Amino acid sequence: MSYESPCIAVCVISHETGLCRGCGRTRQEISDWATLTPEERATIMTTLVQRMTNAGMKVSPALVRWLEVCC
Repeated sequence: MSYESPCIAVCVISHETGLCRGCGRTRQEISDWATLTPEERATIMTTLVQRMTNAGMKVSPALVRWLEVCC
């Protein structure tokens, strides 16, 4: 892919939160990802860990590592 993506191949949307259990994005964000600007993607990526934490979801160490490297 020619754009950065926080996908860690754990693609399951939580019915309780509406967030992907792997990356913390919403269905709409995942769907729109390829068409978002780099700035829009960066804005979303900066919120992923906090939004998953706020929703009571476990944050994958793989996601944390990826965000440390990419962002």
